[in-house]
Amino acid sequence: MAPTCPSEVQERKILRRSRFGCRNCKLRKLKCDEGKPRCKRCSSFRVLCNFMPNVPDLQPVTDDSSSTFVVQGRAQLQPPLTSAVWTSDASTFYQLDAKCQDFVTRYLGRSLITPDDPNMIKVNRKLLILAFTHPFLMHASLAVALAYDRHLNSSLGCRRTVEECYHRSQSTTLFNRRLGEPIETRDKDTIWGTAAALVILAFSAPDARTPEESWPLKSSDPSDFEWLRMSRGKMSLWSIANPLRQGSLFRAMESTFAEIHSPLPEKGIDGIMRPLATLCHLKDSSTPGNNPYFNAAHAVSQIQDLLDSQVKVGQTELFMRSLHGPFESLLRGKDPVALLLLYLWYRKAGRSIWWIELRARVECPSICSYLRLYHKGYAAVHAFLPGGSLAM
Repeated sequence: MAPTCPSEVQERKILRRSRFGCRNCKLRKLKCDEGKPRCKRCSSFRVLCNFMPNVPDLQPVTDDSSSTFVVQGRAQLQPPLTSAVWTSDASTFYQLDAKCQDFVTRYLGRSLITPDDPNMIKVNRKLLILAFTHPFLMHASLAVALAYDRHLNSSLGCRRTVEECYHRSQSTTLFNRRLGEPIETRDKDTIWGTAAALVILAFSAPDARTPEESWPLKSSDPSDFEWLRMSRGKMSLWSIANPLRQGSLFRAMESTFAEIHSPLPEKGIDGIMRPLATLCHLKDSSTPGNNPYFNAAHAVSQIQDLLDSQVKVGQTELFMRSLHGPFESLLRGKDPVALLLLYLWYRKAGRSIWWIELRARVECPSICSYLRLYHKGYAAVHAFLPGGSLAM
């Protein structure tokens, strides 16, 4: 990608958010015109405007909206017809419209995480059964299916549909409410499955349409690493959900969990190609304690020489484990070496893991442009970028 000159980078307009705007506009980080009963942005996005607290966030407006709804708490709506398909628990039910039922049939009986893995296909089918009695899991599953459909059918820059936004929002709301209640053993698998789905959704939904609008070219924002925050949130539930406990449907993923928790080297540069070790100032005496790039460089190097078909989810998460402490600070500060390590991980992991690829579409070229724009003379870094002598 050709470098971008500073004069060509347009400054983004700062929009002042309305003080009394609807929640939909606030969620989408847009200025609301505060029109009643429905603002213009909600009208164009085809969602019910929610100035009032009894209207769900990002509720789609559809021709068959009378048959697609969420009931919570003490709402007075009647239950769906017995011939309909819905998910429900003690306090919430959601009737699946024709599109949702189609997506259940087309995607949710398969393994969207690792296609063709027979163990994951079994896990996914068991989760689908649980989704019909746990609405927060059903909403999360439908949002993931919609994201996967976007991956299969979209071009660069395509953003989430209103249906995907709606199901993600509903899942997050219901899931957070459920985490505030006592957790019983029968709920642990649905909690872990929903947490994993929300991480996938955070990865697969970058806010930017183009590389120019993406991090790191755009100004830094606390939401830049939402996917990392969601991943840590999932792992914080490990002791609660205990996915490897006796009777857990996730015991089939034992090998994947072993890869996620496998130890990285404690010292040295074995397995790291010499030019990358030199760039990261790594040598035989290097350790995680004396070099901030140590763990990230080792994690990236473990997948670089694998065939794309051999790269698994557990292996890619080794790199995510390195995103903390001094290395995370360097990455947030747009340090060129840290950015290159993230780029190398995106490039390799994105070829095998579809939800990482959706973010890599915009962040990979954005990282390249940033390095070429602000670190023109860093030849050792540029050697790894497209067109460089060490490009992979």
